[in-house]
Amino acid sequence: MITFLVGLVVLIIGGMLYGKLADNIMKPTDDETPAIALKDGVDFVPMSKTKNCLIELLNIAGTGPILGPLQGILFGPIAFITIPIGCVIGGAFHDYMSGMISIRNKGAQMPDLIRRFLGKHLYGLYLVFVCLLMLLVGAVFIYTPGDLFVTQILNQDSAVDNPVVWIVYGGIFLYYIVATLFPIDKIIGKVYPIFGAILLLSAVGVFIGIFVKGYPLVELWDAADAGYPFKDNFIPIFFVTVACGICSGFHSTQATLVSRTIKDEHEGRMTFYNMMIMEGFIAMIWAAAGMGALQNGITDAETLGTKVTSVVGLIAKDMLGGVGGIIAVTGVIVLPITSGDTALRSLRLMVGDALHFDQTKKKNALTLAIMIFAVVAACLVWAKTNPSGFNILWQYFAWANEVIAVFAFAMIAIYMKQNKMPFFMAIIPGSFYMYVTSCYILNAQIGFNIPWTYSYIIAGGLAVFYAVELMIKGRKKEVVA
Repeated sequence: MITFLVGLVVLIIGGMLYGKLADNIMKPTDDETPAIALKDGVDFVPMSKTKNCLIELLNIAGTGPILGPLQGILFGPIAFITIPIGCVIGGAFHDYMSGMISIRNKGAQMPDLIRRFLGKHLYGLYLVFVCLLMLLVGAVFIYTPGDLFVTQILNQDSAVDNPVVWIVYGGIFLYYIVATLFPIDKIIGKVYPIFGAILLLSAVGVFIGIFVKGYPLVELWDAADAGYPFKDNFIPIFFVTVACGICSGFHSTQATLVSRTIKDEHEGRMTFYNMMIMEGFIAMIWAAAGMGALQNGITDAETLGTKVTSVVGLIAKDMLGGVGGIIAVTGVIVLPITSGDTALRSLRLMVGDALHFDQTKKKNALTLAIMIFAVVAACLVWAKTNPSGFNILWQYFAWANEVIAVFAFAMIAIYMKQNKMPFFMAIIPGSFYMYVTSCYILNAQIGFNIPWTYSYIIAGGLAVFYAVELMIKGRKKEVVA
């Protein structure tokens, strides 16, 4: 329990100090934000600070900060230290800077920011990766909440031949279509307070349950005798597995989306930085719950590693009983749904910007939405009908997620360099994730299947190249405030 509590202190105190540092570096101004200057009633819509914070939290907190830490805890209590440190200096900083830079560039979405600060060649590469990621997010975040609802709420089998599964998928799909097309304050802005209340009840319930039920948590100094199955290749596997609870490239796309609804730059720290700290808190809660469940025999390592969604219900019902467990599971179901809707909305905006579609015209927006949802539906059907489909989908999703973060950190570094800010704050985490993503895909069976030794060496070279390139070159152009 001590290691867990120390991790929480690092997360909260570290978040306060580093968040304040980042805010002092950016120096929020009283200038008109895009939400006011470019108000269009669809995507540029001024909303309250509370609503923006809630939307940002629900956008970024999919199943990642739950399923990821549940699997990541198989590495042992080291997760209680790496999650908060990574969240404070990596994930929260990444989210804050992405959102603030977007505000200062007329609410530009991530592809446009990549083009402005990294050039057109990297922009083309980034656009491929980010579109792939958003499609995977859409498919994954229909699959996981749909299966959780069927198995944990309806108590039915989630097999491919169960028609109820496809009805539930269809319901989520329909909601995504509506949320993608309608003005952001009409649908998302209305339903998110309800979803947020469910989320908070779920997280607080599980957090209290850890103490009330007396879940045994292994200390860092006792880990060697605890028999945790995942010991080798902590880097990169842990950081790809626990991506969303530490640092997620997907978050940059959501921060830039929310940048179009913020009325005052001074709200940026609370909206972008602190909401990621909140997600780190959720990740810590579920990591602790997973460890306690493992120690108590509620689940086992094999189930955590291969059927992690089923563990969510086991933990929730063991801690909170029947009714409380359903509320907790409902909170977990809400998380991916509130990330999938805005992921596809972001994708519509990105593709529209790339194709120069005027999306204030309903016909154009509808055309793009139909194209996007057709691809998502195909991915979903493939994943459900292929025995290994979802595992493959999830691996590519997790890896692509971190690749997007590498691009975002590079963009942030160049922005900071041009504006005479301490750009090493972006280069250090960016180089680390360059190493993580390179090493992972070089070794993985879904990648190049190269032995670990060579993967580490090649990845190290790529990380050094990334850092040096950003430090000595950058992109020479007029400073964009």
